[in-house]
Amino acid sequence: MSTGRDAPLQVVRFVGTRAGDPDRGPLVRINANEAAQRLLLDGELVYVEGPRRRELATLVIDDTIRRGEAHVRDIAGLVLTDIIRVRRPEFDRGPTVRGLPA
Repeated sequence: MSTGRDAPLQVVRFVGTRAGDPDRGPLVRINANEAAQRLLLDGELVYVEGPRRRELATLVIDDTIRRGEAHVRDIAGLVLTDIIRVRRPEFDRGPTVRGLPA
């Protein structure tokens, strides 16, 4: 089982918004302990990696969410009960070719 910054989370709530909704866009909510474990900060841009694809989303730290769970909004390719990983993008590493460091 993975631990630390690579620990999986289960999607327990998914919100899909409509065109007229005031709050829209990709967002993931996790517990403060889960965020600290991954060295993430509230409002940070993160990768949400699911079984079908990887998307960028804004991170919101919410202590009402239980450890090991995530609430997501407007992230394509995710459904309830999916197992995801939330990771910090490494934009400072430069471009990669086929997953290999530059």
